[in-house]
Amino acid sequence: MTSALRVPFAKMEGCGNDYVYVDAIAAAFPRARAPELARRWSDRHFGIGADGLVLLEPSGAAAVGMAMWNADGSLGAICGNGLRCLAKFARERGHVAADRFTVETGAGVRRVELVRDGAGAIAGARVDLGRVRVEPEPLQLRVGDRRLACHRGDAGNPHAVVVLDADPDGFPVDAIGSALQTHAAFPDGVNVEFVQVLADGTLRQRTFERGSGETMACGSGAAVAALLAVRAGLLPGPDVRVRLRGGDLDVHCGDGLLVIAGPARTVFTGEIEIEPLA
Repeated sequence: MTSALRVPFAKMEGCGNDYVYVDAIAAAFPRARAPELARRWSDRHFGIGADGLVLLEPSGAAAVGMAMWNADGSLGAICGNGLRCLAKFARERGHVAADRFTVETGAGVRRVELVRDGAGAIAGARVDLGRVRVEPEPLQLRVGDRRLACHRGDAGNPHAVVVLDADPDGFPVDAIGSALQTHAAFPDGVNVEFVQVLADGTLRQRTFERGSGETMACGSGAAVAALLAVRAGLLPGPDVRVRLRGGDLDVHCGDGLLVIAGPARTVFTGEIEIEPLA
């Protein structure tokens, strides 16, 4: 009888956007079971609790590779918050020797730079998301009894930005975000950012992510929303602070090349068993 496989993991978060991280460079991982394990481990009552699963993998195109699955087991291309945490994970496990390196993601190779605190510990990272796109003219959509202006965006994954006149905390994010996942305008689902421009020159944002539901933060979504705000003349730019439920992200909008900076933290580490398939 095959015994259970014990897998070391780290739970990490960036602005409350949390993932289970596994070092698949140090030890073999049953990658074919990743969708199933992402669903089980992400469960906040019967699992570890997370927005998804991230594997640190070898790469032939960059220093290391990143593969991610959402909480429902669907494959993701990239996550800005997840990428910052992966950069910290890779450095602290000795798979890279410098604080600046490249990571191969499902959306292509991205550059990262770790940020250290006064004691020299890794506190966060800056991530170059590459050439992010957003459409200035919104799609006018009917969702239930509402008319929504949705700006399509792309940061290696699909986005829709909805600019609100009022605080997003009073908006039905779950209901509208869920409805947009099956809307004909987004046949592959979409990450939806509900944003408000604040008087202090920042953005307030809530996000509904495809495959995970509402999350505390979305780094790529913050980048798309910030780029829209600058290009639409809602904010002067090029630097925009985005206030998320789990913390703040700083976005630099430079001719379509976006860099996001924010925290990366290890919540806890442990081991979990993977039972053999029957």
